[in-house]
Amino acid sequence: MEIVMENKYQNEDRYFKAKKQVEQIKGFYGNLIAYIVVNVGLLAINLATSPSYLWFFWPLLGWGIGVFFHGMKVFNYMPFLGKDWEEQKINEFMEKEKEKEQKGNWK
Repeated sequence: MEIVMENKYQNEDRYFKAKKQVEQIKGFYGNLIAYIVVNVGLLAINLATSPSYLWFFWPLLGWGIGVFFHGMKVFNYMPFLGKDWEEQKINEFMEKEKEKEQKGNWK
């Protein structure tokens, strides 16, 4: 019975982690779509009002940097930006410690 309950909790935990990751991906794509739509609008306003000075590059660049790092975080190219980084590192160190103990017990 204990194993069944443990599996159930592991499956629920995996489900909620996966759901959280899907929500983060949706948030990134929402941010990306807003970035594109707003910057196309800024480009149109810029070209209509003062085509001699292209100021729309500044918000494009600033927001673009934010979108870039948001994507890096969401798609785990920079895991140290994520909230789960500490938990992953703790689990990694615990696993290494467990392996050391198991090797020590076999001597």
